Order: sequence, then C-alpha cells, then structure tokens
Amino acid sequence: MKLVSVSTPVARRVFISILAASALAVALPQSAFAQADPLLGTWKLNLAKSSYVPGPAPRSITLNYQGAGANLTATADTIDPAGKSLRAVFMRIYDGQPHPTTGSPDYDASAYTRLDANTFIISRTKAGKLVEVDTQVISQDGKATTITTRGVTAAGMPANILQVYEKQ
Repeated sequence: MKLVSVSTPVARRVFISILAASALAVALPQSAFAQADPLLGTWKLNLAKSSYVPGPAPRSITLNYQGAGANLTATADTIDPAGKSLRAVFMRIYDGQPHPTTGSPDYDASAYTRLDANTFIISRTKAGKLVEVDTQVISQDGKATTITTRGVTAAGMPANILQVYEKQ
C-alpha cells in the first residue's frame, strides 16, 4: 500500500480542507443536522375526527407552534361552543417542570416531557393541583397530531377528550 504525499500545495489544501470539514462536523451539535421540528407551524382541529366527553365541543381551535430547540411557544385560539374567542399561551419547555399558561380557564400551568421527536406527555395543573394529563402524538408523515386528554373539567367532571389536528 502506497501512502499519498501531502508535500504538494494542492495535496496540502485538499488534506487541510478534509481535516477542517471533519473537525467542524464533530464540533457542531448534532441538533444542527436534525430535521425541522415536526410540531412547528399551524394546526387546525378536525371536529369530525375529535370527541369531547363531556361535551359540548368547541366550534374551532387553531394551534400555532413557534420557536426553536427545546423551548417553543404555543398559542391556542379557540372559539368555544357559545361563540366566545379565547386565546391561551403555553411555554413548551421540555424539562418536566410546570411553567405558566395564560388564557385557559381549566389550568394555569403546564409541564412538558418530550419522549421522542413525535411524542409528548403534558401535565396540566390549576393552583398547584393536577387536573389533566395529555398525550400528544404527531403522525409519521407530519400531517396530523392527536392529543388524548384525561382529567377533570373546571366543574369537577371527568374529562375524556380526543382532539385530532391537521397541519396547515
């Protein structure tokens, strides 16, 4: 086996370029090479595929996720059954700790745990008391997300809600 000499100027430049590219690839965090977060963007509730126990269901919900990395801001714009507009804002910080949620009558804090790129567990509390646990799963094709909610309503009734959202 014959070794290649790097004594010529062209060979040295090629060798140094390869070394620099290798060093850069190792130095950058792997997240820089990851695909975009499938949660980012706007999602609309598909009422026909969703179920609300107890009802009634809202007239509409639009979710908008913005941000980068492990910390996102989610905004939920809801038209309730009576036609009233509500806006809730969530800080999606994936540390499992409760963070303030504004605009929701049912809870005032949310804690997020990301299990993988497409699966999340969300715990919601009101005045420090656990009121619901959600499981959110984004489809493999990234076109739908399903949120399954188990908990209690503000009136203390058991809640069993399935929400299906479609990416816009």
